[in-house]
Amino acid sequence: MTRAAILAAAAALFAVPAMATELRVISAGAVRGVVAEMIDDYSRKTGHTFQFTTGPTGLLRDTIASGKPADLIIASAPLMAELEKTGKMIPGSRVDLGRLGLGVVIKVGAPVPDISTPEKLKATLLAVKSIAHTDPKLGGTSVLHLMKLAKDFGIADEVTKKGIHATGGNDAVEKVARGEAEIAVVLISEIHDKGARLAAPLPEPVQLWTVYSAAIPANSKEPDHARAFVAALLSPALRERWIAAGWEPMAK
Repeated sequence: MTRAAILAAAAALFAVPAMATELRVISAGAVRGVVAEMIDDYSRKTGHTFQFTTGPTGLLRDTIASGKPADLIIASAPLMAELEKTGKMIPGSRVDLGRLGLGVVIKVGAPVPDISTPEKLKATLLAVKSIAHTDPKLGGTSVLHLMKLAKDFGIADEVTKKGIHATGGNDAVEKVARGEAEIAVVLISEIHDKGARLAAPLPEPVQLWTVYSAAIPANSKEPDHARAFVAALLSPALRERWIAAGWEPMAK
């Protein structure tokens, strides 16, 4: 579905009064944290409430496969492509929200490591004593890429030994803020704890850009309201909020 079509659908929906409802959303954690304030604003304007189920890619895949009801799904583009092949998504409802890169997180006040090149990133991974990341069993985007880089760098064993497992990117960031890990490697949008900060994005030669998309399940009970919510997220008024959170909006 094009952005123009989504905005048109939203305009039509808001043209008449609508009863407030609850929207059930299954979402990647990288997106949930970013839209928190946007959701609060949207709820105040519409009266709608939200029930969110969030997690890394592997957990979302299992949750969706279990048949958990949802009105909207927000996931990485690769997972969304898998879901579309099942025939359980409304055709044409998918829209890309933007793309995210990965970054290294440090505790506020800690020395900032130089990770400006792949070689310097490798040196940093070898120098630190601990690295917080999503538990590999959960299949998160950031940890899968971290482990691939470690293997490519020839330091997989070292990185694995230093691993501090987290339930997701937000949790990994919090571990750094509390001093439980020296650094974390996460999606940039997952850095919310005031005790931690982005040291730098991964250097471009080894950066992983992930597009996140929204689409509506065929069994959604509120497809029109789901479309309107997505339209609100993509409105020009919210563009700067996405950018401030580390997102790169998709080209129009």
